[in-house]
Amino acid sequence: MERLTNWHALWEELSDMQNIAFARQKQRKTDDFWEDKAKHYDKMVDERWSAPDSSREFLIQTLKDNPGSTLLDVGAGTGKWSMLASPYAAKVTALEPSSAMQQVFRRKIENEKITNIDIVTGTWPEDDVGPHDYILSSHSIYGVRDFKAFVNKMSARATRGCIMILRVPLADSVMAEAARHVLSQPYDSPNFQIAYNLLLGMDIYPDIIMEKGGKWPPWNHDSFEEALDDLKNRLGLINSSVDSLKHDAFLSGLLEKSLIREKGKYVWPTGNRSALVYWEV
Repeated sequence: MERLTNWHALWEELSDMQNIAFARQKQRKTDDFWEDKAKHYDKMVDERWSAPDSSREFLIQTLKDNPGSTLLDVGAGTGKWSMLASPYAAKVTALEPSSAMQQVFRRKIENEKITNIDIVTGTWPEDDVGPHDYILSSHSIYGVRDFKAFVNKMSARATRGCIMILRVPLADSVMAEAARHVLSQPYDSPNFQIAYNLLLGMDIYPDIIMEKGGKWPPWNHDSFEEALDDLKNRLGLINSSVDSLKHDAFLSGLLEKSLIREKGKYVWPTGNRSALVYWEV
């Protein structure tokens, strides 16, 4: 009989691996990973949000249907979701640990003259900012090892409902094929598929909305070597290690057949979309 996957252990292992990969990517020795990336991240989300999607429609409609509601945006980043919600919420609290992200966010608040958003420095679930009607976590849970603590805190501090936006890797993506070869399973990082199974195991049975046509913009790299290094880093492979070298032939061949040259860049096929997960409390 096939054994069930230990979803908690898989989430923890992939979260650890992702955090180590991010640490290797730091261009300067700083505690703020986003110091060199906040503006690029903001532009990337702008590109992803260039067309309407069902996740944003759901949040706006939920707040319209419940006037006077408060929203806590966990891991608010550069403030896309907080600013989207502000016209429809009585108050938005944006919890964000990165000063670089906050700097971009505060500049936008000042430019738009928004007065109902409070930015608070902190991390979830460690920092408590009080109860809110709705709690939103958009792509902010991946680096958190203890999934259950994160979600239980959301359920405990929300008075109406919890919303999570999560990455949904495509089953036939380059990263899925690479992960199957290196890790013996198709996931290179925490994602919707693992989170959904974890929620069911916690007796949380959420509503799911897959974003309409919600494929993410493709990744791109300046060189083939850069693409290969990024791929290996994501899979926890250090270039000089014996374990890394034994996978080089397969991973190089995979990229050679998968990447496309466009305008001097090596462009990956799109490998992700997003899903909204919602449960009432």
